[in-house]
Amino acid sequence: MLKRNIESKLRQMSTKFPVIAITGPRQSGKTTLCKKLFSNYTYVTLENPDTKQFAQEDPRGFLAEYNDKVIIDEVQNVPELFSYIQGIVDSTGKTGQYILTGSQNFLLLEKISQTLAGRIYIHHLLPFSYTELNLKKTDQYYHIFNGGYPRIYDKKIEPEDFFPSYIQTYVERDVRSILNIKELSLFSSFLKLCAGRVGQLFNASHMANELGVNYKTIQSWLTLLEVSFLVYQLQPWHTNFTKRIVKTPKLYFYDTGLACYLLGIRSAEEVKIHFAKGVLMENYVITEYIKETWNSGKALNAYFWRDSGGHEIDLLIDKGSSIKTIEIKSAKTIKPNFFKELTYMENLAKDFNTEKFIVYGGDEKRVQFNTSILPWNKVDLLQTASGKNKK
Repeated sequence: MLKRNIESKLRQMSTKFPVIAITGPRQSGKTTLCKKLFSNYTYVTLENPDTKQFAQEDPRGFLAEYNDKVIIDEVQNVPELFSYIQGIVDSTGKTGQYILTGSQNFLLLEKISQTLAGRIYIHHLLPFSYTELNLKKTDQYYHIFNGGYPRIYDKKIEPEDFFPSYIQTYVERDVRSILNIKELSLFSSFLKLCAGRVGQLFNASHMANELGVNYKTIQSWLTLLEVSFLVYQLQPWHTNFTKRIVKTPKLYFYDTGLACYLLGIRSAEEVKIHFAKGVLMENYVITEYIKETWNSGKALNAYFWRDSGGHEIDLLIDKGSSIKTIEIKSAKTIKPNFFKELTYMENLAKDFNTEKFIVYGGDEKRVQFNTSILPWNKVDLLQTASGKNKK
């Protein structure tokens, strides 16, 4: 069983909070992690119809049965439990009393904000990061193509066998349960369109026209993908140097393996020659940074920056008085023009200490032109970089 980087943090937080919530996409390893970390806890899942009915019809009786050191899986299926849990933890004063998991972030967080604020520690568990996998394979295209879903590695399942079942079993079920979408073929087309727009500014109107649906439908479908931890929108950096900055978010997938499947890519070798190779690399690096940030228990501070003149920073990390600017390239060779946008941004952001990075497809780590050059598999170093290459 592979070690998850968040394990020690979750153990620590279970001694400080009465409730721990672990959210994330289906099949990201939430249940496995909970059973490993809290092996002395009773486990119950609300995916089981009988258990779900018990919890819905008699929430007090259900929580009397499972009232201490219990893991409640897919808790969003019975949201009325949250208010009862609040009363229990307030009366007992115990820490680590409940471990809750869920695969629909919006439904969980909505109820948590209403009832458990201040009583709960929340962690988003994504599929395996590169550092968690710790594989001998060092080819970037292998990792982009396979993604990080645990079952692919635990059971040695080929991505082309895993993802069709994953989409049908989990995605379409969530589509039906949350939005009651009847035209699943249209939604499947929307999912593929999203994959074709990885790394692009999200334009709901264009997608609506292409699919023959209205703008609000596209927005609701996107929300569903976001709350199910399939896609996310990277927000533009809010600091306004000029009035010409782009304010529209960019679209990415939490797992590049799923994006590759939806793009019709069927091998790691195909990634190398695919038109989306560059944006898939960009997607991979940004998502790896998100995983490393969340797995260290820190708040996410990742953005991109672009102005109307075409100047762009792929990933910008806001540290308050300082920023980290990152250019992402799939090439294995560093070229002089890779530094252009970083230098432009450094000159523009004169009120900030700027630390510059290039993450690329090669293997060498070095400093060049006052810029840290990092291999694609060293994204974790963005968390611990010293900040020596300041302006």
